[in-house]
Amino acid sequence: MGFFSVVTGIPGPSGYGSASTAEQVTAGIDARNLSAIVTGGASGIGLETARVLALRGAHVIIGARNVEAAKEAKELILKDNASARVEVLQLDLCSMKSVRAFVDSFNALNLPLNMLINNAGVMFSPYQLSEDGIEMQFATNHLGHFLLTNLLLDKMKTTARVSGVEGRIVNLSSIAHVYTYEGGIRFEGINDESGYSDKKAYGQSKLANILHAKELSRRLQEEGINITVNSLHPGIIMTSLMRHSALLMKVLRLFTFYFWKNIQQGAATTCYVALHPSVKGVTGKYFLDCNEVKPSTLATDCGLAKKLWDFSEKLISSSQKSGN
Repeated sequence: MGFFSVVTGIPGPSGYGSASTAEQVTAGIDARNLSAIVTGGASGIGLETARVLALRGAHVIIGARNVEAAKEAKELILKDNASARVEVLQLDLCSMKSVRAFVDSFNALNLPLNMLINNAGVMFSPYQLSEDGIEMQFATNHLGHFLLTNLLLDKMKTTARVSGVEGRIVNLSSIAHVYTYEGGIRFEGINDESGYSDKKAYGQSKLANILHAKELSRRLQEEGINITVNSLHPGIIMTSLMRHSALLMKVLRLFTFYFWKNIQQGAATTCYVALHPSVKGVTGKYFLDCNEVKPSTLATDCGLAKKLWDFSEKLISSSQKSGN
């Protein structure tokens, strides 16, 4: 998927391209027997993802920090699709306590879980630490989703085994994963304010999303579990994610408008990887414009992926010991 295909929208090998919308790539797919969690489903491409999955019949659970906004999102979905099955649960990914509370609330619903869409995130935020003492972009974009996925994994394994239907985990990353700190992840200084770059910290967290998917995919394959794990770049879309750099993005868009997508196009790759039958059995891969592409060299480093996994577990364990 090169420059020409991105600009023109010409479909790739999958039959879809940068101009494809989430509705188009899921046309004719029946998801009535499936359930999905979408983090950050209150706005932007998360909301469009939730809407389209519900449109195809899936039972959708929106996890969102702002519950009121999520409830408004639910009403928007129901307005156009009265039969949609949508639940709203509070989820603040920068708080491990909130992640655990969300999982408890979800388990109380006694629902199966076929799809986990790790969509939510923050972008280019000024330096700050989460309530658990972790740099905010790493805590929200990676660690919160890492913990959430691990806590929901048994539910997904059970669902896949009982239903016989392949489970799918989708991590939203970004092309920005190529712009990160030296070595990829600042293991020795993840929380250091010294040398902090809001752009590199974002790239670091997005690299972590790909590495997380890669390592989890490897582990599930070793276990023989019927769950795939993939990551993707949704494209460049003007959403609330860019609230910390809105002016910069608006100026940039003047010179790069050929590369920008609308929200319907931005949710297409997520919905494609989550639902399309042609992705069955495909795991540990990275997608762009509904087609498999190669990420950066760091993103394909199996040793780095394993190191990140162990590092993430230690951060979570340290948080538990400190009472958070």
